[in-house]
Amino acid sequence: MFLTISTTGSPERPATDLGFLLHKHPGKAQAFSTSHGTAHVFYPEATAERCTAALLLEVDPVALVRRGQGKGRGGAPDAALAQYVNDRPYAASSLLAVALSGVFRSALKGQCAARPELPEQARPLRIEIPALPARGGAALVHRLFDPLGWDLVQAEPVPLDEQFPEWGDSRYVRLVLEGELRLADALRQVYVLLPVLDDAKHYWIAPDEVDKLLRAGDGWLAAHPENALITSRYLARHKRLTQDALERLELVRLAEVDGSEIEELDNAVDENSDTEDRPVPLAVQRREAILAALRAAGAARVLDLGCGQGQLVQALLKDVSFTEIVGVDVSMRALGTAAKRLRLERMGERQSSRVQVLQGSLAYTDKRLAGYDAAVLSEVIEHVDLPRLPALEYAVFGAARPRTVLITTPNVEYNVRWETLPAGHVRHGDHRFEWTRAQFRTWAAGVADRHGYSVEFTPVGDDDPEVGPPTQMAVFTQSVPRTPAETPKEGEAA
Repeated sequence: MFLTISTTGSPERPATDLGFLLHKHPGKAQAFSTSHGTAHVFYPEATAERCTAALLLEVDPVALVRRGQGKGRGGAPDAALAQYVNDRPYAASSLLAVALSGVFRSALKGQCAARPELPEQARPLRIEIPALPARGGAALVHRLFDPLGWDLVQAEPVPLDEQFPEWGDSRYVRLVLEGELRLADALRQVYVLLPVLDDAKHYWIAPDEVDKLLRAGDGWLAAHPENALITSRYLARHKRLTQDALERLELVRLAEVDGSEIEELDNAVDENSDTEDRPVPLAVQRREAILAALRAAGAARVLDLGCGQGQLVQALLKDVSFTEIVGVDVSMRALGTAAKRLRLERMGERQSSRVQVLQGSLAYTDKRLAGYDAAVLSEVIEHVDLPRLPALEYAVFGAARPRTVLITTPNVEYNVRWETLPAGHVRHGDHRFEWTRAQFRTWAAGVADRHGYSVEFTPVGDDDPEVGPPTQMAVFTQSVPRTPAETPKEGEAA
């Protein structure tokens, strides 16, 4: 399969700048190994006036079958012959898109270390693909490419056999695109739309394909009139992933229209079922108060006990002063959501070395949690049955014994200020109790006295003169150092 990228220029702005943008020297022919064969990059022409780069992908059918676990195109296990005799070595498809992203990775990202000003410049481009499968025909090609700013979109149907015109046209077209665009934008469009037009992918569709789609579609996909079709086909009609992608694209579109950040719009879900439509959500105020207290304590290694879906862990990661962050929760489902929120699988090595999530119960001691500067229990204790609070208390204060412990919990006195909360109801259906300020202070003072800590109290949210703040926070500071005899045994129950 074959693709060419051409541009024109002048002595002042030579066309050979294309070599800088693609990070491939015009004077060399280069070969790159891919998971499906070998990709060759060469320049049929390279002058100041005109430069053309060609990408030729030689597909290894045997390697493709092995990677596909013996399944032919379309996944039919009995298509034995079709595994080896098919159009994949000749017609542009997702295989070419994968090669494009691997060989021209920097160009797709809009990066050029040698000439950093070049990626932002629009330039006359001509992209040609001689054989492109188009399920939907030339009409669909125009529907996909016409809204993207190309001056010329030519999709010439390829006849089944030129000797027998009465047989009609095949499902392939010869594609020519011409226009003045940034190279990165043009490559991203082609990268996404190749598998869309082919309407088939030759590799496993994983959840990270949504992120790939949104990255490549940044700046054009959200506003595209066919974004639903593009998303569905790109994700191989995987309903859950398609819905996720379309929801995120709609947020992008609304943010662009509103001139705001996505995070400012995507805050309708109440993380703890205790906020109304307020200028600054209580959940945000709570995280800010926790971060401020941790910084004041000089904590670098932090535990988030009962981390839930990872909102606080995500906030901690944004501050480089926190060098080690561990999220702990008993729910594997919550940890799975946290891992997706944090994008742990795609996180860079430096960032991933700072964070981990662990399954664990706060009802038992766990030596993995010992030795940290601080531990946070944000909106956790009220989810624990009162008879089990002593076990949590010992696991945190008696066994793990971080220098600083932060605990936030709802102030039940403030509930009368929630107009939508019926009298006598707790803020969340899973809350086992909600304490008054006096009850929380009494419990916290007893914990501090039993385990060698001092404790101070901080309001979180609007501090109502009559009923106090919506959230109350206790800041425990270790005043009696740990002794060797206090070190718990692994697996010891509190």
